[in-house]
Amino acid sequence: MVFSSNVFLFLFLPSFLGLYYLIGNRYRNLLILVGSYLFYAWWRVDFLALFIAVTLWNYGFGLAIHGAGQGTRSAQRWVLWGVVGNLLTLGYFKYANFGADNLNRLLEALGWEPMLLTQVILPIGISFYIFQSISYLVDVYRRDTEPTRNLINFAAFIALFPQLIAGPVLRYKDLADQFTQRSHSLDKFSEGATRFMQGFVKKVFIADSLAPLVDHSFALQDPSTGDAWLGMLAYTAQLYFDFSGYSDMAIGLGLMMGFRFMENFNQPYISQSITEFWRRWHISLSTWLRDYLYIPLGGNRHGTLRTYRNLFLTMLLGGFWHGANWTFLIWGAWHGLWLSIERALGVNAAPRVFRPLRWAFTLFLVMLGWVIFRAENLEVAGRIYVALFSFNGWQLSELNRAQINELQIATLLLAWAVLAWFGRSQFRAEAPAEGQLVANPDGSLALRQPLAIGLQAFALRFALLGLFIASVLKLSAQSFSPFLYFQF
Repeated sequence: MVFSSNVFLFLFLPSFLGLYYLIGNRYRNLLILVGSYLFYAWWRVDFLALFIAVTLWNYGFGLAIHGAGQGTRSAQRWVLWGVVGNLLTLGYFKYANFGADNLNRLLEALGWEPMLLTQVILPIGISFYIFQSISYLVDVYRRDTEPTRNLINFAAFIALFPQLIAGPVLRYKDLADQFTQRSHSLDKFSEGATRFMQGFVKKVFIADSLAPLVDHSFALQDPSTGDAWLGMLAYTAQLYFDFSGYSDMAIGLGLMMGFRFMENFNQPYISQSITEFWRRWHISLSTWLRDYLYIPLGGNRHGTLRTYRNLFLTMLLGGFWHGANWTFLIWGAWHGLWLSIERALGVNAAPRVFRPLRWAFTLFLVMLGWVIFRAENLEVAGRIYVALFSFNGWQLSELNRAQINELQIATLLLAWAVLAWFGRSQFRAEAPAEGQLVANPDGSLALRQPLAIGLQAFALRFALLGLFIASVLKLSAQSFSPFLYFQF
């Protein structure tokens, strides 16, 4: 089940919220658990067993780590085996096919017969709930959080359906208090509904409209320079509106249930360095990689060369986390290389002055990285890179022109106009006055507490409602609307 579906919008969500507010506080976490399991099982019932097994594994190991005592050798063994179990689960389901395919290529190159292996199906959302489980075990070991003895609360945290499929990557220590006591109010619910609608519009109205431009451009066997640049610009916008739209919807759903999740985007395309970009893009993942990979590797504590090594390895593994493909490894290495270069040059990651050349260069580096991130394989990426810089014609190829329409081009222009407008607003923003209409860190509009009542706020809410209705109608007219990050 996905948020951008009629089943979710008109059956699951109203039924769940209706029951949620009818029952007492005592049973709400249990309802979250049951609803989240139903949400997940809608995709495949059989993988629900794996999901429950991962939950029980981490629940038991969390208690064992805490019971062994802080810093003891026994606690170290418990956390080691707990993390290893999670990584083996992720490794088998996500990387077994990749490993087998590359091993067979090697065997064939040596003249040997390839092995016949059954293809492993990737459970949806496994990367996110495994990372959340690992952070829980490590935080318990570090004494950053107390392990919960309430299995229902822990299982509800792992299964929490708003962020189950594509994040944000949540940490138990940030939500532990909210599982035992959280506030519910009309203002909070209204804020959540507004945020959900904003994300829905971003996803269905913008990202889905850009998808054909991207698909057609990357599918061309002999793209022109115009085709390649169109595909790169369209994917840069599509990925942001798709993924930040999902995050908006997840945060909005959380608010409707009384939870407040961390922000996941902060206008990443206004960044003036790759370092700044990773402080604004997929914030929950970048902070996870920093806290549970970069710092344990040594961070910047053991000399300059090791700092560069740790930055590079962190991004390399972060790229591999996104998918079992050489393209993701190269994408991670690309960002790791630039993070190391910027560290060596002492680049300021929090500039107060806008420098157009630095911004344009950073955005160009990010877009070049998105090409190989989007490409199905190295061959496709190579075709696009060659076309980008061959300058063999800025006109679109005849095949591409036949497959796209003016509405899609107009949506692309609109998407970049929205990015420019909210990026400029975010950069120039000052602390908003109480009740003022402001931009969220991801650039979406929001009415901060207390809710504004003025004409401008009413007009914007009315416009948002109209766009939401139009997006629902558009969704009904198309057959399927998957999120890009479901593949991770």
